Amino acid sequence: MSSSALPTLSSAQVNQVDALAQERFGLSVEWLMEAAGWQIARFVGRRATVVCGVGNNAGDGLAAARHLHRWGRLAGVCCVDATRLRGPAALELTALQKHGVDVSDELRLDEAAVVVDAIFGTGLSRAPEAKFAEWIEGINESGREVVSVDVPSGLDADSGVAYSPTVKASVTIALGLPKPGLLNLPGGVVVADIGIPAEAYAAVGVKVPLDLFAKGDLVRL
Repeated sequence: MSSSALPTLSSAQVNQVDALAQERFGLSVEWLMEAAGWQIARFVGRRATVVCGVGNNAGDGLAAARHLHRWGRLAGVCCVDATRLRGPAALELTALQKHGVDVSDELRLDEAAVVVDAIFGTGLSRAPEAKFAEWIEGINESGREVVSVDVPSGLDADSGVAYSPTVKASVTIALGLPKPGLLNLPGGVVVADIGIPAEAYAAVGVKVPLDLFAKGDLVRL
């Protein structure tokens, strides 16, 4: 499918849709995070290390890590600062730890064939700094296949500006709908169904084809 055939969702609209999904349709952020994690894990077919930041994007990655662990495909989990996780992301961390998975505060990719990039999501509006930047550079220097969650970390989801540094994703899994900044991305983009109703998108002025996921829950741009 061409990128022009799909509408996009801005960072502000992401927040609006998440709120509507919960308030009007009974789909909590926790539910959407779990659906995102399931889709990510299903897509990643080899042993992977999940690299997390400190926001809801990290929660998506942690949910994916739990499924990868169940399926014998988890090489490791690294989190920039797990103590900063809050809300649904913190719940995903607790669930993962209850499965006996250790979360490292150091970037360790030795056992991984694939890196799942869950450092930054749609809210980034400036260049990554400090440990965040170091880890992005480490991912880029690793030579491994990289699957980014929603947007490559370091990319402005709205403008498409790639700050320095930005993860060089092999493929990006856009959750629900692609973000405007992904349309000219060098790597591939796959749009994953996470169960958001078309009515929630319509309420923020975004018209989604009702048959978007009729033939499958992953659509390649």
